[in-house]
Amino acid sequence: MAQQPTASSPSSAPPHPARPRGTGLAAGGTAFAGVLLVVTGVLSILNGIAGIARDTVYAFVGDYVYEFSLTAWGWIHLILGVLVAVTGFGLLKGKSWARVAGVVLAALYIIENFLFLPYAPVWSVISIAIGVFVIWSLLTVRDTYATR
Repeated sequence: MAQQPTASSPSSAPPHPARPRGTGLAAGGTAFAGVLLVVTGVLSILNGIAGIARDTVYAFVGDYVYEFSLTAWGWIHLILGVLVAVTGFGLLKGKSWARVAGVVLAALYIIENFLFLPYAPVWSVISIAIGVFVIWSLLTVRDTYATR
């Protein structure tokens, strides 16, 4: 007759490996950060194309300290958008370089949208929040890409 495992005898199931607290949210957040980078990169590309094609897409804001022509803003959005989207794809593919590039580009994306606040205030604030989340997510998980 087979013995049933009791509280004092070990069961035949292997123990679950210990996982540091909070890594589940951050690991899921890393994948979500990759998706956010792709989506915001594509939206930035479209934003840039609109700014390059028509200089009247955004309202004129008058005198502004960080004033560029809207065509220049279009090129800035286009170039940064391509870099952000490519980094997002790299992050989703598990490339180790994408974490560092993601943090750097998210920081540049935050700065870009801060400077772009007068032209699109609501979208700039949303983009800044997305950039902060991406940076937090990429800096929270440490061992996700260690073997890749």
